[in-house]
Amino acid sequence: MIKKRVFKTKDEVEVTFEWPVDDDIDVISLVADFNQWEVKPMSLNKRTKTFKYKVRLGKNQSYQFRYLLNDNVWENDPDADSLVENDFGSKNSLLSTY
Repeated sequence: MIKKRVFKTKDEVEVTFEWPVDDDIDVISLVADFNQWEVKPMSLNKRTKTFKYKVRLGKNQSYQFRYLLNDNVWENDPDADSLVENDFGSKNSLLSTY
């Protein structure tokens, strides 16, 4: 799930990435072009039973990202704005801040 909070007086959007807790998942990381494709662990929120990662991104931009589950399984976000082909023969999730 992706939540976007647009600031009217700033040129940025607060984006919260969420993934539901699952018994088979111990750790989830967000990997994205806005963080130079570095693996960024998501925080576990026990109250909402989700893994979360929050970031502020520039308005009127598009960003590619994927989730890395248990350090070995790649997943896309079903709530992404779109999917785009990547250089590895699969697809990346696309987030738009327009």
